Amino acid sequence: MGELLDRLKGNVNEAVGKAKRKSSDPEVRAKGAMQEIKGKAQQVKASLKAERSKNIE
Repeated sequence: MGELLDRLKGNVNEAVGKAKRKSSDPEVRAKGAMQEIKGKAQQVKASLKAERSKNIE
């Protein structure tokens, strides 16, 4: 169940980051890029959790 929540958080962070990257403010664009990277990392974490739970079963 934890991987589902991580995947959801990752999708939200990616979407918000992409929206921020379209801003005219360079600082907001930079924060958006970082938030998008955070979202991708959360999705990788979710994938690893899913693989780990498969290997435990």
